[in-house]
Amino acid sequence: MKKITLILILIVVLLGFRWLHSPFIIHHSSKKEGNMKITSVFAHNENIPSEYTCDGKDLAPVLIISDVPSNTQELVLIVDDPDAPMGTFVHWLLYNLPANTIKIDNKKLPAVAKQGFSDFGRIGWGGPCPPSGTHRYFFKLYAIDKKLDLPIGATKPDLEKATSGHVIEKTELIGVYKRK
Repeated sequence: MKKITLILILIVVLLGFRWLHSPFIIHHSSKKEGNMKITSVFAHNENIPSEYTCDGKDLAPVLIISDVPSNTQELVLIVDDPDAPMGTFVHWLLYNLPANTIKIDNKKLPAVAKQGFSDFGRIGWGGPCPPSGTHRYFFKLYAIDKKLDLPIGATKPDLEKATSGHVIEKTELIGVYKRK
């Protein structure tokens, strides 16, 4: 009986600590650096609604940004799928986002924002469309300490090279999707 009680207490403690350190929990304390968050209509590690995929309207989900570091010059978003059969597949590249951006809505992007080439061979968002199984989609947001000088249509390697050594903070939201 003591072993079972001890195991239950251990499980509760471990799960409690995991919950407390989740990047998607709002802590009611003063704003501190190192807490940048990105949220959307789906929760972290949960299903992306089909309207944001090739099985629906293929819309980019609205993303909400909070707690951007004060010394940020610009934000960069990379959305990719590491589970693609031929290697990581890029779904969206968005850069030159002003540091004060609190909402990314593909229908109302800031005038200065630029989009890069996805692995769909076009500029802009390309929604989840896995050929088989469940895939993970990483929405990676970077706060950087410089303004990028990249043209529209940059590639992921272009962005990675331009931001190398300039990332102040990174946060990510992972969504999953399986075609029906």
